[in-house]
This record gives sequence, structure tokens and C-alpha cells, in this order.
Amino acid sequence: MTAEIWDVVIVGAGLSGLSAAHLLRKRNAKLRILILEGKGRVGGRTVTSEIPAANGVDCWDFGGQWVGSTQTHILELIEELGLEVYPQFSTGKRVHHMGGPTSKVRTYRTSIPALSPAVLLDFTQLLWKIDRLCATVCVQDPSRTPNAVQLDSMTLQTYVEQHAWTSDLKEEVELSCRAVFGMEPSQMSFLFFLMYAAAAGGLLPLLESTPGSAQELKIKGGTQQLSERLADGVGWKNVRLGSAVTAIWQDAEWARVTTATDTFLCRAVIVTCPPHLAAKIHYEPALTSQREYLTQNMPVGHMIKFIITYQTAFWREKGFCGEIVAGSSTGCPFCVTFDATSPNGNAALVGFISGQQATYWTSKEDWAKEDYSGGCPVNVMAPGLLTYYHPSLRRPCGRIHWAGTETATQWCGYMSGAVQSGQRAALEILAEVCHEALAKEELQALQSIQTVDAKQTTSSKLLHPSTGKSVVIATLMISAVILLARRQGALLNIKSHLTNAFSNISQR
Repeated sequence: MTAEIWDVVIVGAGLSGLSAAHLLRKRNAKLRILILEGKGRVGGRTVTSEIPAANGVDCWDFGGQWVGSTQTHILELIEELGLEVYPQFSTGKRVHHMGGPTSKVRTYRTSIPALSPAVLLDFTQLLWKIDRLCATVCVQDPSRTPNAVQLDSMTLQTYVEQHAWTSDLKEEVELSCRAVFGMEPSQMSFLFFLMYAAAAGGLLPLLESTPGSAQELKIKGGTQQLSERLADGVGWKNVRLGSAVTAIWQDAEWARVTTATDTFLCRAVIVTCPPHLAAKIHYEPALTSQREYLTQNMPVGHMIKFIITYQTAFWREKGFCGEIVAGSSTGCPFCVTFDATSPNGNAALVGFISGQQATYWTSKEDWAKEDYSGGCPVNVMAPGLLTYYHPSLRRPCGRIHWAGTETATQWCGYMSGAVQSGQRAALEILAEVCHEALAKEELQALQSIQTVDAKQTTSSKLLHPSTGKSVVIATLMISAVILLARRQGALLNIKSHLTNAFSNISQR
């Protein structure tokens, strides 16, 4: 059977693959682009479905759903495609329940949970240390981060055990890790955690729904519209669903992409599926050992998302915002919930069962069981991978280019990261097949990615703080505890004062 000939074949019809195709088509309409997708739909890790609601039926996102005002790549795409966003509802009291079924249920109104004074102080000092370390991370090449080998040799749990003082804060970190990664802190490299946070602008933006944070905005009508509208632009005749790629062969002239029923010749390939799925494709000649080892050792998170609809948003009526943060227990499988009331006014809550909790609920339908997903929300790296194998995550292998949110340098793991990575892969191909379609700045940006001119070369002072700074920090902590013992209302002021003090110390 004669193989079809294309300029570019893209593996995966999620946001990354379709964003790559969109940019290629915009820059050179003559390029023949084919997108192969194993699933029976476009969207990848985004999917919007209709379910019964108070006013009949309405649509909700069962995959990725949030965007933020600092996620420039996805926001520009949303505007270009004529879609609208609306804010995550966050007005009212939040519920905080840690420590098991018999523990006290607390409420709070700020972005920080109702922690005891000692735990809040512990949180402040740990956040200060982590944000200081994030500022030293070279996201494009984490191996150039000061003390990279040491940071990559430990897990997030190891670091927290060494630097957190209270068991309550350690439990909070475990819950946060499940909510963000779908994994336990013992399963990922601490350097990977720092890189992931640095790509989002810090730790708190990953956790909050405040302006600039990951859970700030949602898309009216659902996120899958993004992929559907991109497919409209590329042309559905160029998108083949139910066409899982099984092998990619390449030589000096062509790449040959095969599915169970077809073979396609092309000048370049972009593989956008998650690393653990890309590892299942057969490559000939074999990929570099660094690339193969990397993709075979990037486990994916385990997260089950559920949506419950109601006749009314009773929590709003009672002064709550719908956000619940709950510790792991047999009686409470979820770790966090949010208000999910639709723009049409249909009341709902969305929640997540993640990490260890999800292992007890795998009999329910979830992403780990959907073909060509295998888990969510993101692949992570175990200790030792970043410092030795990370460059292979984005580096092209002959005619094969790599994309997907895991390869992003801004908001890695999120929809915005998927868009950024697809655009970067498209620019790589344009630089090879029609470099005149690229602006000078874009060519320079590609060169900088390849050379990774990292300027952070001084050793980190956080792992070995000077005695003077340690004394000042300890004095501030003791003074704060004394003040809090006398006046509970000073809690939030202390947090602000400590943060400012730490910032001033770090500038000396």
C-alpha cells in the first residue's frame, strides 16, 4: 500500500498538537499537516460533557478546567478563538478539616487556612525557603540550578521532613501535593517540584484561586471548545480520530509514521502525547538512551474528578464559597472541592480524589482507565532524572520533535503550558523547512532554548543560611509567638510582617 505524503504529522489532537498545527498553518498555509489521535475525540486531557442539572442539562469540564491571568499563552488563544472566561467563585467562608474524622472543622475567609499560630509560623518560614529556592531554578535546564544534584537527590517529602517543624504543616503539604500533582510528596524529586513551581511564578499560585493563580478563571462553555475550534481552523479532514500511532521510522530523507491500518510519510513529526504514552511508540532507529530512560521513568499522577449538581447553591446561601480542604481519611475520600456553578446558574460542586486516596477508588471511572490518557494531571520526575536526563525532554531526535505540557517552561503541567509547547515545536519545524516564516526574535528565542544561557551560578545560601540571618529569623519567630499568645487577632499581621522581614533579610 502506498503511503500518504505530508509535510508534518502530529501525534495527538490535544491542545499541544492542535496549537502546533494552528501556528504552522498560520505561518505557511501551503504546509500539508496531518494530526493523528488515538481517542475518538479531540481535546486530550480536556473534555467537556453534559450532565443533568437543576434547569435540565448543562456542560461541565471533566478534565482541565482552570486558567489564570498570568497564563499568557492560553489567554491569547482564548481571545483569538472568540471564547470568554469568568472568575472562579470564591466569595465566602472556606472549610478546613484536617487530622481525621474526629478533628475540629474550621472555617476561614482568607487564602490561607485557619492554622494555629505555631503552624502558621511554620508555614511562613517553609514558604520563604521554598520561594527563595524557586528563584534560583533554571527552568529551561534545571541541572544548572545551584545545588541541583543535591536538590534532585531528595524527594519533596524528604525536604519537608527536614525543614517543617510541625506535623500539621507536613499534612498540609501532603494534601497540597495530591491536589496539584495527583501524587504523594514521596514520589517526586524536590528539584522537579521547585521547577514546576518556578514555571508558575511561585508556590502559592499553584494552590490559590486569587488573581494570577492557577484556579482563577474558567472558560464559558468548557475547555474542550479550544481543541474543537482549533480543529475547525486546521480542517477536520486533516484530523484522524481513532488512529493511535504505533511506530515511527526515520532516515535521512523521511519519517514514516504508522498506525494499525495506515502509513504516512512526512518531513517532520511532532509527538505531543504524555511521556508515558510516547514511550509506548516503537522508534526506529531507537531513540537516545537518555530520552528512552526519561520517558520510561516519568510516572503520571492519579486523580479522580467528580462533579455533583444541586437544585440550589445552598452553600452560597449560607455564606460559604464551596471550597473544602480535607485530610485523608476512610470516611472522606476527596482532598479539595470548589464551587462549580455554571454560567447558566446551575449549581454544582467539583472535587478531586487524588494520590493514595485515589487508589481506593479506582473501581470508579477515571482518567487512568481512559485509553490514551493513562492518568492525570501531569507526569512527574523521580529523584535523579532532572539533573541527568531533562534536556532530552525537549531536544529533537532527528525528524521527531517533542511537545506536550510536560515540556513547557511556563506553567508546565497546565493548559497554557500545552499551548506554549505546541507553539515552540511548530517554530522548531518552521526554522527547518521555511525559516523565512519566523521573525528574528523567534529565531533568537529558539537559539536561546538550545543553548540555555543560565545566569544562576552562585551556590544557594538557603541550605546553609548564615548564622546572623538564622538568629534574626529565630528572634522574629519567638517574638511572634509571644505576641500571638496575647492577641489572637494579630495572626494575619504577623504573617505579613514576617514575609516582609524575610524579604528584607534576603536582600542583604
